[in-house]
Amino acid sequence: MIKPDTFRDILELSERRNKKLYEICQECEADSLEISQEEIRDRVKVILDAMKDAIKQGLKSKEKSSSGLSGDDCAKLVKKYKSGKTLFPETLQKVLTYSLATVEQNARMGKIAACPTAGSCGIVPAVIIAMAEALNLDEEAQINALITAGLVGETVSNKLALAGAVAGCQSECGVAAAMAAAGLVQMCEGTNEQILNAAALTLKNIMGLVCDPVAGLVEVPCVKRNAFLSIYAVTGAELALAGIESVIPVDEIVDAMKQVGQMMSPKLKESSEAGLATTLTGTRITEELAKKWQNEQ
Repeated sequence: MIKPDTFRDILELSERRNKKLYEICQECEADSLEISQEEIRDRVKVILDAMKDAIKQGLKSKEKSSSGLSGDDCAKLVKKYKSGKTLFPETLQKVLTYSLATVEQNARMGKIAACPTAGSCGIVPAVIIAMAEALNLDEEAQINALITAGLVGETVSNKLALAGAVAGCQSECGVAAAMAAAGLVQMCEGTNEQILNAAALTLKNIMGLVCDPVAGLVEVPCVKRNAFLSIYAVTGAELALAGIESVIPVDEIVDAMKQVGQMMSPKLKESSEAGLATTLTGTRITEELAKKWQNEQ
């Protein structure tokens, strides 16, 4: 079975076959790779295990990245939550800390699962794993959620390259948030329409997000952006599960994102030539790191 290229076609296929989106996805992947659906799920479990290990390692580490720009923010957040002084309930505390734990592992050159990219790697694991723990959901439910999230990312990529250098961070952290929102709705046993509405609601409200890394590193603002957009993904899922629909269909939102990405200045697409990268502080950090690296050679 050939997997459809658009969300609309995927939804229509799932309706004809009376199946969930993840079931359609794993069938198509199994046919494409000429392996069983059980093997597809086994491969996704490997990814899920890698995500959980990144969270575990990140939660217990305070090691700074080689640049010194990140690495201990998760520890600060954990300390705050242990003090009992928090604005968030336990579940959202986990979402925030898990996202920072994962993306800080990436900055330390630890093992992570790029989902869809390394710079956005904290969003999907944080939402799926933290919410699964809160809802007491088993591994099978988490695998279903990850397959759903992967389907969203892959379908967006049919039209839009998932790279900040091509369309800004809307195509990295933005898509990751949509993936996480869709996966969360699946875990909550939402309908296929609600899954796509969660992706749509999330994507259209992150439109135009630029990629402006300080010193060209995936740290500032990338690390903290993962934490913010993890909560954003939960919001998208909550709205969709309440029956709130996106007026603009998700396929058209992806088209709009592509258009915005094409109109975006190259200076705002991972080149570090504008935005936060060229602020006074961003410029100073870049110059200091350049001197440091030169001296180390």
